[in-house]
Amino acid sequence: MKFPVSRDEVFGLVRPAIDVHTLGITSVAALLNDCNIRTVVADKAVREAVGRPDRFNSVVLLEAWIRRHRITRLGLSYRLDPQQGEMIFNCLFSQIRSCELLADQGGPLRSLYFAGLPEACRRIKQEHGNRVEVFSGDETFDETLEKLGIESSVRPTGMAEEIAYDEARLAFAREWIWKGEYQKEKPIDRSGYDGFGNKQDRLVSRLRHSARQGLLPLVRAHAGAYLPNRLDALKLFLEWCRDLAATGFLDILSIGTSQLSQSHFGEDWDDHPNGGGVPINSAEEFRAVWQASRPMLVRTYAGTNRIPQLARMYEETINMAWHTLSFWWFCQVDERGPLSVGENLQQHLETLRFVAQTGKPFEPNIPHHFGFRGADDVTYVVSAVLAARTAKALGVRYLILQNMLNIPKCTWGIQDLAKSRAIISLVRELEDKEFRVFLQPRAGLDYFSPDLEKARIQLAAVSALMDDIEPHNKSSPELVHVVSFSEGAHLADPPIIDESIKITRSSIAEYRRLKAAGQVHCIHSHPEVRRRQEEISSGARAILRAIEESIAQPYTAEGLYQAFAAGFLPVPHVGECLEECAHAVKWRTKVIQGGVKVVDRMSRPIPPEERAQLTAESIRSVPQGYLVDRKISDPILRSRGAVN
Repeated sequence: MKFPVSRDEVFGLVRPAIDVHTLGITSVAALLNDCNIRTVVADKAVREAVGRPDRFNSVVLLEAWIRRHRITRLGLSYRLDPQQGEMIFNCLFSQIRSCELLADQGGPLRSLYFAGLPEACRRIKQEHGNRVEVFSGDETFDETLEKLGIESSVRPTGMAEEIAYDEARLAFAREWIWKGEYQKEKPIDRSGYDGFGNKQDRLVSRLRHSARQGLLPLVRAHAGAYLPNRLDALKLFLEWCRDLAATGFLDILSIGTSQLSQSHFGEDWDDHPNGGGVPINSAEEFRAVWQASRPMLVRTYAGTNRIPQLARMYEETINMAWHTLSFWWFCQVDERGPLSVGENLQQHLETLRFVAQTGKPFEPNIPHHFGFRGADDVTYVVSAVLAARTAKALGVRYLILQNMLNIPKCTWGIQDLAKSRAIISLVRELEDKEFRVFLQPRAGLDYFSPDLEKARIQLAAVSALMDDIEPHNKSSPELVHVVSFSEGAHLADPPIIDESIKITRSSIAEYRRLKAAGQVHCIHSHPEVRRRQEEISSGARAILRAIEESIAQPYTAEGLYQAFAAGFLPVPHVGECLEECAHAVKWRTKVIQGGVKVVDRMSRPIPPEERAQLTAESIRSVPQGYLVDRKISDPILRSRGAVN
């Protein structure tokens, strides 16, 4: 069933209704559309038919859909249980054969594809061989196009050159990992300044000392042991803390707390399911973590309720390295917390005032959460600038600009560079004697392959991308959030965290050495990166200008709510609070040439200036004065001596 793909063909993409994972289908559809090849994504009736092949009319609906749209290539995506995925695909294959839809039967279908978990792909490949091409989700853009059968002659002009940057980084990473030189990386001694490792230690002090010694970046990583028994999990995590402190590779420990630690701290958890993470439930337990972690800096997640009180408790127990807040997220709108969007913003800004009093940095945990929910690249940048301006207005002195790369996973490297440079340039415009910005890039949340050797290569490749954001600044990035290479397969323990840090640090150093020697092309002045950066920056400025002209006090809880509710920040994939977020979810977005844009019903990009004007007209329908100022008391935290 191997036939070359021509431009007049149609790819049909379908997933069973039970599987809500749509990113893979969206990514493939975007690549095909970039190649000017038509795609049809199955509607609800066909999705339900594929997921329930036992129903009497399922095969009829499937055949009618294929013939009506003249589909010549059919792909099924199912990223849940491997056995179920194999069963659904085999039923689909049987139905297709029974209807004589395959090309060798005289039918229209020239190729079949399956995308799913690695075990499901292995089973299907074993059963069907070359009759089916399988995708486990860790393919590069070039590998995806090759598997789909898209020859270079069909690809648009410029795509090969732009994807070549990603392939070059992967080639560098493969060689570096195969050599194994990264294993020789040694821990860095950060001591030598006042306060090191004790309660007076500060992130800014460690950054300044490391900069003077030429030892940047600092490394932050998440760790969170989980076991069914809460006390056993806590005991294991304390052992992890001591192990990480002893090896000395990790600079900042991010405690990956349980969802219950964030939402029901200090309460009885007996009737609540735990969603994973280390289940810390008292101030004393946080103090024990700090003690076991000496001399690392320590931080943890914000709460999803009683947020200002928890922030104070973190300060007193773990000497919080910096505070992270998400503004519009981790509340009712994404089903991560009990607060409404407005209440969330109110508590977050109250917490920011406290952060300003401590002199500690603030990290907006914001842009990538818009990216997860379908926002375009301009919105990604706008959300970060809004957070930075708000923080400065409230007296925060230091901002940690976390920049998650590979969001969505189909983003091209040159687009990541353009987006990164746009966000940095706009946020750094705020810098002065009282406000400083530190860059902290990281890999995407779902970037890594479950194949651990391939994941190591991916980590080295994304580390090179981090260094290309500001290639002529030896102090950039100041911080790196290292996502452990095992994330696509299983939880990272201390040995994997340490190995991930070795890969990251050594890859950045080697990549810099190769660039200095002229053995790797420096992408600093690449014209396509510059063009994309200017496009994103210009669009972001237009949206920000419209927000400031339409909202009286944009950098307040009410102003930020109005900006969201009016639709200045599109989130088409949000599924909750739809009435409240009607203007935000009405927009359509699409991946075009490796970036995400807002588009009209004909999939044509809508210029941000035009979108800003349309949105400004919606501001009249957003309720005014909805926030109620109130003191938030917390008897549970107070009873445990955690709040002054």
